[in-house]
Amino acid sequence: MNFKEQESSTKLRGGYYTPAPIARFLANWVAHKRPNSILEPSCGDGAFVRAFSDVKEANVVSFTGVELLKEEADKAQLSLREEVFINDSQIVNADFLEWSTSLLNSGSYYDAVVGNPPYIRYQYLELKDQELAAQIFARYQLPFTKHTNAWVPFVIASLGLLAPGGRLAMVIPSEILHVLHANSLRQFLLAECHRILLIDPTELLFEEALQGTVLLMVEKKLNRTEQSEGVSVISATNNDFLMQNPEDIYENASYVTGDILNGKWMKVLLSDDELNTFEKVLKLDSIQRFRDIASVDVGIVTGANKFFLIDDATVDKYELNNFVRPMFGRSEHCPGIIYDNTIHLANKERGLPANFLMFGKVPLESLPDKAREYVSIGENQKLHTRYKCRIRNPWYSVPSVYSTPIGMLKRSHNFPRLILNSADALTTDTAYRIKATDITIPDEKLVFCFINSLTALTAELEGRHYGGGVLELVPSEIEKLRVPIPSELTFDLKSLDEKVKAGIEPHVLLAEQDEIVLKAAGLTDQDCKVIQQAWSRIRGRRHRLVDMEG
Repeated sequence: MNFKEQESSTKLRGGYYTPAPIARFLANWVAHKRPNSILEPSCGDGAFVRAFSDVKEANVVSFTGVELLKEEADKAQLSLREEVFINDSQIVNADFLEWSTSLLNSGSYYDAVVGNPPYIRYQYLELKDQELAAQIFARYQLPFTKHTNAWVPFVIASLGLLAPGGRLAMVIPSEILHVLHANSLRQFLLAECHRILLIDPTELLFEEALQGTVLLMVEKKLNRTEQSEGVSVISATNNDFLMQNPEDIYENASYVTGDILNGKWMKVLLSDDELNTFEKVLKLDSIQRFRDIASVDVGIVTGANKFFLIDDATVDKYELNNFVRPMFGRSEHCPGIIYDNTIHLANKERGLPANFLMFGKVPLESLPDKAREYVSIGENQKLHTRYKCRIRNPWYSVPSVYSTPIGMLKRSHNFPRLILNSADALTTDTAYRIKATDITIPDEKLVFCFINSLTALTAELEGRHYGGGVLELVPSEIEKLRVPIPSELTFDLKSLDEKVKAGIEPHVLLAEQDEIVLKAAGLTDQDCKVIQQAWSRIRGRRHRLVDMEG
């Protein structure tokens, strides 16, 4: 977990300013409808103000910008040129979530809304803004979660202030397509908007943010009874789209609607051929939903992993041999798909924290002297005051300590994998504890069959990704994964383990597995080719221009 004091000031205020070409492109599209009034909810130093100054079609309009930081608001104010904007244009130095409340209550509207809302995690928001965010969700009867990010209530409130038939154009995180906390916004957009266009640049617009962004372009319905034409996602492999007429792009895009938009919108990224093939193969009897064949539970929640996960040197120094068990929880612990005693000993020799410390409910006075000394180190670091620790008695007694035959790391780079836990090791909350519930499926077979292009593709569609191209899955998403379990299958788990450890190129490894697993599951050569192609493209989108090890 990241703590607020560890984050940069830029990240805490969510300030990643819009490049001028992007601002002009969106301003051009908005100006096409000749709006009389324009709102920018987080105007920064005035990128969009300057963009409209360069747009010939803008005419004379009333522009209202809202900016929290006084010094930035002053810069934006200097950009308000009288020959472009009329006298009642203004830059308001205010908190948008608070400022918008009175306007929403009064029923005020703007003909257009533009901007680049701040990207701030809910836990980093001031208490007042946390409460305001919840109120905005409640206003529109949208399910609220404390996992939300500031940009979500910003877009909801902005859409609420948009006049019927008006246009909204914003730069927002590409996670709009997949994160669970944006589901309310996705459904709100479908309910309120005639069309929803997302232009998806391959390149990162904001390197410091380390996450992909998309250009959101929507036109609000004239009334709620109007049918939505759905969503279109256009992949922009370079910046050539900025030289095109945005109106032509919006009008000529192919929009989809229906069940594909229930929940996440990742399937919109699939071509018609890919989607048809994907839906077809899911109907095969051998393709199982993960929740039907296995259970998923989070790993052990310690509340202080650095204290409870220790290396051999610490074990020896504080004589903790009687209180430790083998553990894994990071990719560096698990180079392959089998975690056995050989791998465990190798991790210990490398000095990795491969020991899980478990004192149980032994009273402090009953612990050996050296163990008490180690506990005191934790207390000197105030670990016992952390929430997860202070609700326990004693604080160092970690609950729910058990192992399962299979583990799975929470995050991955290329594709997720199951890990056969031959060493009976424990796992922390950086991994999941998995147990096959179908007695006809041996653990080894489940681990082997999990690596294939179809399962990897469903992970891309169901999971979420973060800075650096990391793919993360939570239990509810893992349960939706599809795994081919052929009734007749000859497999060599140790050979696959060696290939994974050798770092064989992901495309090559999955293609080899597809020949064994997907073919046995009933997929044709063409089916495999299409599924591989879809996985490769969507994985490539996740990685964008940022690469990492993992």
